[in-house]
Amino acid sequence: MIDEGVRAQFPGADGYLNTASLGLPPQVAVDEMSSALAEWQAGAATAPGYDRYVDESRASFAAMVDVPVTQVAVGAQVSALVGMAVTALEPGSRVLVPEGEFTSVLFPFLTRDDLDLEVVSTPLERLAEAIGSSTHMVAFSLVQSADGRVADLRAIREAARAVGALTLADGTQAAGWLPFRAADYDITVTGGYKWLLSPRGTAFMTVRPELLGRVRPLYAGWYSGGEPWDSIYGLPLRLAADARRLDLSPAWHAWVGTSASLRLLNDVGVGVIHEHDVGLANALRSELGLAPSDSSMVSLELDPGFDDARLDGLRTAFRAGRLRVGFHLYNSAEDVERLVTALHG
Repeated sequence: MIDEGVRAQFPGADGYLNTASLGLPPQVAVDEMSSALAEWQAGAATAPGYDRYVDESRASFAAMVDVPVTQVAVGAQVSALVGMAVTALEPGSRVLVPEGEFTSVLFPFLTRDDLDLEVVSTPLERLAEAIGSSTHMVAFSLVQSADGRVADLRAIREAARAVGALTLADGTQAAGWLPFRAADYDITVTGGYKWLLSPRGTAFMTVRPELLGRVRPLYAGWYSGGEPWDSIYGLPLRLAADARRLDLSPAWHAWVGTSASLRLLNDVGVGVIHEHDVGLANALRSELGLAPSDSSMVSLELDPGFDDARLDGLRTAFRAGRLRVGFHLYNSAEDVERLVTALHG
């Protein structure tokens, strides 16, 4: 059960069912960002002073997805992190993806004409069985953005392992409500601005240690150094020995908010949030005569004549021609009731 004190952190959450597009920040994140901005404006901020927010965020994310902090790199956008993951492939590799996958996962492969990659799509429900001896990598979202379907994660992992294919998993629509172990995949990428309730401009990448040497640090800069503040000027190249070599220089104030949001999520517990979120989603499904699911998101086909004005006061999204709603820790049974009333007219 989500404590009312936690819900009080989100004063704008009533009727907000669009976390799959943009998560709401807790008040503690807003307060800490406001304080950091005021400190900056007053000329009291120092660049090294922001390191602790990046360090805290990295450690919190590592704890959430159950990997050592040395396996976590920080970035700004999923597509840039996927772009680095692509470098682990040999020219001519075959990459398997689900049909309708989010393009931040797809486009970094498709732009690499120099690698002559073969990118093949298959329906999500048949992804595991489509993995074969010619598959070099399976790239997929743990939870599909368009409709909230959760992939058959164990089947995909086992099928990939059986043929030696790499797994690249996007946790953007999963992290924060769906418990998963990043170590179960060769590479994971996760954007922070949805279910992690963080500002736009923070993201995470995990890489298994034995694969680290194959992933090229395309955007290496001073922050990728073994000692960042001693890596600002001059030769030679001196990258960190662990996943930090893949770090992108952080957008400082975004990480202030991220550190606070991740702290709150871990304090509540992703397992508790999962039970709450899926419970609300299944309550909606039950009210609408739909079978239960394992997702925090519900995708609904509306009648052609449906009047969108009936959704006034409810923040939702339309994706792939359907109404998409998502439930997170700040939502309640009242949100379910309001949506059911709106849908039934």
